[in-house]
Amino acid sequence: MLVLSIAAAPPVRAQPPAAPAPPQQGDRFYCHDRKLGTWFYCDRPKAEEAASPAPAAPPAPSAAEKLDAVTAELRELKARAILEPTPENVTAYIRFQRAQLDRASLFGDVWQRALWQAPELDYTLQRPVGTVAKQQWSDARKVERDEALDRIGQRYGLFYFFAQGCGACKIMSPIVKAVADTHHLTVRAISTDGGPSETFPRYTVETNQRATMGLTAKTTPAVVLFDSATHSAIPIGYGIIAADELMERIFLLTQRKAGSDY
Repeated sequence: MLVLSIAAAPPVRAQPPAAPAPPQQGDRFYCHDRKLGTWFYCDRPKAEEAASPAPAAPPAPSAAEKLDAVTAELRELKARAILEPTPENVTAYIRFQRAQLDRASLFGDVWQRALWQAPELDYTLQRPVGTVAKQQWSDARKVERDEALDRIGQRYGLFYFFAQGCGACKIMSPIVKAVADTHHLTVRAISTDGGPSETFPRYTVETNQRATMGLTAKTTPAVVLFDSATHSAIPIGYGIIAADELMERIFLLTQRKAGSDY
């Protein structure tokens, strides 16, 4: 009977596996009743979407690049107006050129105003260009120059190369003598062709003096400053030189460093 009962019992169907329990979404009291949300881990944080990088803006052109572009445009308009001189092309070039002239005028005006307010940048305060200021500067410079030339005879002397058959020498010789006498400079006159000089009766015939001093130019007349302290020759100039210019060159070569006046 027991066997029969077991046999007569309906077959037991296999149950499918139970689905996994949903992940804990937080306590009901806090999450549902009081709705405290993420403060009690009720809501799962959402994955942040990766922000796509914004396209980089092209770099702004530099001032030099802008100026180059203006120059290129001006050249292009000019070339077009010359090669194809239609009224439209010529007018376009004139208009663009006028705009750049106005820009240059504005720059010059601002430049001048800036110099008025920054005297250390104003070169005309060192070398005036106005009539009154220039005259005052020239007078002061002449006094300084003459005082310096009166002292240099203790260290410097002049070599004067001339030729009897040189027309320019007949004009230059009295100039050299007048400057030397005024500032008590010793002059050694050297005849390059052996002929005499009316201005310098006590002269010396050249015997390779210029080559000895390292001078390669054979031009006459020639004035050379000789430094007895360093035993070096300093060419002052060739040809006819006015007395004032000759004194200015001697002053600059002996009293001023290159670039100090500019």
